[in-house]
Amino acid sequence: MTKTGDNRARLIALYTMMCRIRAFEETALAAHKAGEIPGPLHVSVGQEAVAAGLCLNLRTDDRITSNHRGHGHALAKGAGVAGMMEELFGRAGGHCRGKGGSMHIADFSVGMLGANGVVAGGIPIAVGAAQGLKLLGSDAIVACFFGDGAINRGPFLEGLNWAALYRLPVLFVCEDNGVAAFTATASVTAGPGVAARAASLGVPTVAVDGNDAAAVDAAAARLVGEIRAGSGPQLLHATTYRLTGHTSTDPAAWRRAADVEAAQAAEPVSRLRDRLLSEGVTAAELDGIRGEAFAEMSAARAEALSAPWPDPAVAWEDVQDCGAMQGAD
Repeated sequence: MTKTGDNRARLIALYTMMCRIRAFEETALAAHKAGEIPGPLHVSVGQEAVAAGLCLNLRTDDRITSNHRGHGHALAKGAGVAGMMEELFGRAGGHCRGKGGSMHIADFSVGMLGANGVVAGGIPIAVGAAQGLKLLGSDAIVACFFGDGAINRGPFLEGLNWAALYRLPVLFVCEDNGVAAFTATASVTAGPGVAARAASLGVPTVAVDGNDAAAVDAAAARLVGEIRAGSGPQLLHATTYRLTGHTSTDPAAWRRAADVEAAQAAEPVSRLRDRLLSEGVTAAELDGIRGEAFAEMSAARAEALSAPWPDPAVAWEDVQDCGAMQGAD
């Protein structure tokens, strides 16, 4: 295959994964609205390019940690769709046996160490995993996804400090959508922001347009290669925009209509579609990719809806009891 052909194939791979992420989350939102999924969902509609572009450069033995908005990260790292959908539905076949739900999906078989409901909670987990990989002499790395709101939390300082001190193989990935839940992050963040804070701890930062999947892919390829070769930790600052509210129950009426309209015009899936059309990929082929993604997720929804609930007895399994008093009444 020619270099042009290789590049086109890579762009199609990115587009396919982004369509799958978008289809998974829109299908999950529809299921939640229909009362099929208990509890709210935190989706990443509009942020798909970061997950797809970054994880395309990772191996199966590389690890990732995520945040409360982790469906796309899990899918891009290779987590199975059926297990993910059943986890959202609270069914026994979920990746966490229906116990974790949307915010706690993990699939260790593909290096997905877990989504996390605690803001910045994945950062120390990623650093610990990276320390373990270094002690084992592995050249695998850890990618740590977090939002811009996490930079105002203690684990950000602690995690970057430890990773820099021991030159750990971590790529910190800040998905900066400008909002911490319902609050503009800039209004609660002192100083110039994430890059300056990382630099103060000796962690270099690369900025990228997080809505440009090809740009994320290129930046990630370089950074992953450097970290794997022993550079120590680095940070990728990806600017993006969340097209939905904070949760599936938030209509996001607090946003300015002009901002949403501008973001819709720059959203990553349509943007990559336009590029592929300009490079000769047919609309029929791209429509087919999107259609297959939605068909896959629709089938997963139906399967999850008919899947069995967990046996009540498993509620007492997977419970940490280290340090418990033996023989205590």
